[in-house]
Amino acid sequence: MDMIKNDLKSVIFKVRGEFVIFDKDIARLYGVTTGALNQAVKRNRNRFPQDFMFQLHQEEYECLKSQIVIAKGGRGGSRVMPNVFTEHGVLMLASVLRSEVAAIVSINIARTFAEMRRQITSMAEFSADIAFLKSKMELLERCVDENVEAINNNTGRHNQRQKIGFKTGGD
Repeated sequence: MDMIKNDLKSVIFKVRGEFVIFDKDIARLYGVTTGALNQAVKRNRNRFPQDFMFQLHQEEYECLKSQIVIAKGGRGGSRVMPNVFTEHGVLMLASVLRSEVAAIVSINIARTFAEMRRQITSMAEFSADIAFLKSKMELLERCVDENVEAINNNTGRHNQRQKIGFKTGGD
């Protein structure tokens, strides 16, 4: 199962503000062909609303091609835009495919999505803490600058004081 968890993190992408997994990657994890997976989805289309599964637009596909290796159409790759599944779509797939492997993989996928959400929330909180500390540092730097300027102004007036010591006839 650790292998599945490691595989999952490398196949989850953000598209349209959602974390998604490509149909080919889910099919591989479930141990079925992409065609069989998409056929099961077509037979149960009412179980996959737009927030569970959607087909990529050409621009999204091109953008993702620059991030990952996707086979080009005409060379053994897909000739249609791939379907991508959100966390809810992945869970629905397990009920459509009805296999033990699909159930186990879906549980691991759901856990991975949840872990990613926790990490993102943690990073957002960390970023907010950094921003707060940065503002405090800027305030501290301004105070230090003002104090240094005040010290320089005060010591500048006293630099003109007479020398202390014995006076000789030559001075």
